[in-house]
Amino acid sequence: MRAMVLRGPGTKLELVDVPVPIPGPGQVQVAVHACGVCRTDLHILDGEICGIRSPVIPGHEIVGVATAIGSGVTAIRVGDRIGIPWLGGTCGQCAYCHSGRENLCSSAQFTGCTIDGGYAEYTVADARYCFVLPSGFSDLELAPWLCAGLIGYRTLRMAGDAHRLGIYGFGAAAHIVAQVARHEGRAFYVYTKPGDASAQAFARELGAAWAGGSDQRAPVELDAALLFAPVGSLLPKALADVGRGGIVVCGGIHMSDIPQFSYDLLWGERQVRSVANLTRRDGEEFIALAQRIPVHTTTVAFPLARANEALDAVRNGRLTGAAVLVMR
Repeated sequence: MRAMVLRGPGTKLELVDVPVPIPGPGQVQVAVHACGVCRTDLHILDGEICGIRSPVIPGHEIVGVATAIGSGVTAIRVGDRIGIPWLGGTCGQCAYCHSGRENLCSSAQFTGCTIDGGYAEYTVADARYCFVLPSGFSDLELAPWLCAGLIGYRTLRMAGDAHRLGIYGFGAAAHIVAQVARHEGRAFYVYTKPGDASAQAFARELGAAWAGGSDQRAPVELDAALLFAPVGSLLPKALADVGRGGIVVCGGIHMSDIPQFSYDLLWGERQVRSVANLTRRDGEEFIALAQRIPVHTTTVAFPLARANEALDAVRNGRLTGAAVLVMR
């Protein structure tokens, strides 16, 4: 099969022929139809995440069809359309796993990082960490659900019942969160790179009460801020934008260094939280909710061989919505 392989941090992906993986016990083999390109993939390419397998096939927003089933798998059948997310496996034995916090498991495996992912024509995955996907949506539009949607959903849930939301960065995750927030009757205010008129217009199309540059103040005091841009300097900015008792949630897996800020920005029982990975429960809840809304994703398709071009487009913020690799 064809696969885009990362040989090491700081290098470009290489298109190579590798053997089709065979599922072992508890695993499912999947013919990949689409795989979203996530900003986390950039952090993997840049070596900013610990424990990256080398070489590795990246990609963790995978949509495909089950083509072979390993022993012991009962919840998935050959022919099912399934999604494979970032969380690829956990120990199932530690205190985190036993308390419903499997996203914090120290032995967790991550798709496209510690195990091979979906920038390929086939992949294998632990069947327990896959989701059977709904009909009525294309492979292309479902792919961003598997990380942008799931992590965005977890980020929003950490904001509690906040009504006035600030969304910082308006890429793949944010444009999905915006639809969930609108469905729930929340008002959201979007911050983009200064001068990014197209992203601001897109945010307003999706129902933003206000959209402007990250160098501006929203017209209201916010109850919570959701940070999707991996820019550490936005954290004190967000703290200044939320009112007392407000919460700032950092939705990315990596962020540049946070600059020093004065205590008065945090004072008043403001909170700062990070999001780490996802749980299977997040996936089940989000997929059910996304069907009801329904969530529609804006995507730009790239053939597998142009994965490096897709990654560059994500890095440079040249896309509206999400980049998705298509295999056929």
